[in-house]
Amino acid sequence: MKNLSMKAARAAKDLSQQELAERVGVSRQTINAIEKGDYNPTINLCRAICRELGKTLDELFWEEEP
Repeated sequence: MKNLSMKAARAAKDLSQQELAERVGVSRQTINAIEKGDYNPTINLCRAICRELGKTLDELFWEEEP
């Protein structure tokens, strides 16, 4: 499932995928894969992304049941 919440939060902070990747210590491809829903990040990476974007785990990574 695409992570549109993360993409929107990143855009709101005016960060490119590359800039966010550098801040959290991964490649741009990893950030792209997370946003596309092709990669499930570790909890530590999720926490680092949340810190950089000023969001909670629930806001960025919780999937609502349909």
